[in-house]
Amino acid sequence: MASTYSFDIVSDFDRQELVNAVDQVVRDISSRYDLKDTKTTVELGEETITVNTDSEFTLDAVHNILREKAAKRNLSQKIFDFGKVESASGNRVRQEIKLKKGISQDIAKQISKLIRDEIKKVQASIQGDAVRVSAKSKDDLQVVIQRLKQEDYPVALQFTNYR
Repeated sequence: MASTYSFDIVSDFDRQELVNAVDQVVRDISSRYDLKDTKTTVELGEETITVNTDSEFTLDAVHNILREKAAKRNLSQKIFDFGKVESASGNRVRQEIKLKKGISQDIAKQISKLIRDEIKKVQASIQGDAVRVSAKSKDDLQVVIQRLKQEDYPVALQFTNYR
């Protein structure tokens, strides 16, 4: 019997790298002269980052720092889902940034359809918030990975459990 090879397409991020990035953001805010006296707080929750600051201008600065620190730690910008800016007490603003994890059913269907339509010798199956891709040849799996890297999905894709 011929053996089959497979890998999973997932959307995830390294939690520890995110913790480190948020720590760096907090340190940056306390040392930058334009942000020092704004009493800005950045809190990392289980599925969100909450930013509380004194104006939308400083909120933009915090976004830029967060994006920069995340990029340096190889975290995709696509994990951040910036919520709407709410006004908080005392002329302050608050924003929740949701952290996106997992592939939604719609995107999983798009991915498996693309694989079915373009690469004939490969099977794709949706398994919860991941897509399992299997084939008889490792080369076919490499073709799938290269093809998916050309697409621009609203979530960050990683390829894991390659066997």
